[in-house]
Amino acid sequence: MDIEMDLKGKISECRTFEDMRHVLSAPTMAAIDSLGFTEMTEIQLSLLTMDNIEQARAIPALLEGKDLRGTAKTGSGKTLAFLIPAFELLHRLEFQQHHGTGVIILCPTRELAMQTFGVTQILGDRHNLSYGLLIGGANRAAESKALKQGVNVVVACPGRMLDHLKNTSGFLYSNLVCLILDEADRMLSIGFEEEMKAILKLVPKRRQTMLFSATRNERTDNLTNIALKVTLVDVDLMAEKSHATVDQLNQYYLVCPVEQRFLVLYTFLKRKKDKKIMVFFSSCGAVKFYQELLAFIDMRVLSIHGKQKQTKRTESFMEFNASASGALLCTNVAARGWDIPSVDWIIQYDPPEDVNEYIHRVGRTARGGREGQALLILSEAEVGFVRCLRQRKINVEPIQIGQGKIYNIQSQLSAFIVIHKEDMRFSYVFRSTEQLEKIMNERYLLALSGRAAYKDYLYSYMKHSQKDIFNYNKLDHAKVRLALNVSNP
Repeated sequence: MDIEMDLKGKISECRTFEDMRHVLSAPTMAAIDSLGFTEMTEIQLSLLTMDNIEQARAIPALLEGKDLRGTAKTGSGKTLAFLIPAFELLHRLEFQQHHGTGVIILCPTRELAMQTFGVTQILGDRHNLSYGLLIGGANRAAESKALKQGVNVVVACPGRMLDHLKNTSGFLYSNLVCLILDEADRMLSIGFEEEMKAILKLVPKRRQTMLFSATRNERTDNLTNIALKVTLVDVDLMAEKSHATVDQLNQYYLVCPVEQRFLVLYTFLKRKKDKKIMVFFSSCGAVKFYQELLAFIDMRVLSIHGKQKQTKRTESFMEFNASASGALLCTNVAARGWDIPSVDWIIQYDPPEDVNEYIHRVGRTARGGREGQALLILSEAEVGFVRCLRQRKINVEPIQIGQGKIYNIQSQLSAFIVIHKEDMRFSYVFRSTEQLEKIMNERYLLALSGRAAYKDYLYSYMKHSQKDIFNYNKLDHAKVRLALNVSNP
């Protein structure tokens, strides 16, 4: 299908979405209005306006089907930056449901796919185009049925996408005009390289491909050579940047003894209960234990980790996504790609594997031009990691919390148990021991979770890549056990 371009006005003068009203279609502008966006982020300006000579080709190139390689920080607003040209392309082609699939968007994780799908739905509804989500854990038969009926825009994870391309008869994708690889570096790092290569062989060769990543390396270069045409638009917002994180992000680190980390975390969550906070841990066991421990002392938090069932992860994700405040405890399954609105704070309770992981974690806040805060908790022996951050032009400032301001959770836990035991003894006279048994059982299960978290922590520390800083042999096991209330590991 050929495209006739009619770009009215001077795109070079556009700096806000309102300025783009004379350039973009009415359905796209209606979707942007409903999303509440007004100012464009740097990546959006780069792809949707003529910001400089090199980028002046961007919107004509994208709408004419030219390939694009984009490199930008997490939280830069690239999802909307690639969805707008994709939907504009289908709009100008007058794409309809019976044409089948015109756009495929590949994402590394189910959570990112769901996030992208949420924005896709809004644009799809305004354009009267069909859309679908293909992820593991969902009903495959229902997905196949929808594909046979015609899904214009598909958001998928590579494994599920390849499955349908190979095995779903009646899936019409011969009219594909645009393939988007989002967070391609992440897809490569978690083992989707072969699936992506297989997908590239199956989809039509005459297509537009957009490849986005937060980093550039040999593997992303190789994928670019395979997936994209030789003549492409290359937008690299990282090359000109002196900082690896966005300017709106305020970053801090706190040095505290291992055995006091939980006291600091509890104090922080208690004092910031009106904020939206994500807390990162190194293992699923740690997330499970600390959620149970906080619940035991009457602080409700949400959790997401890799060992949860997909339905539970989705439920927690949707609740936190819709909340104005609250805390989400998570592993690195949540560290890439999620666009959760208005996250105020990122707390790294356990140290990241390396600087890249640090960047990906803090990328969950200060998104889309909003301000955000990040706190990294380190022991005295781990302070060397700050030097690694500063070598990458990441400016982290030290902060302190006075001892008098830290809640004494150990005494609070003990008092909590005594009070409930006394209450249960009193109730036993009139009713039964069911509640007492429940409390004691919870305490026993909490101890089991603590031991599991202790073992997970030791394992993650043992396999840490930066052993000169995170030295397992110098770890004080007794203090780690004290922090987890573990007496017999």
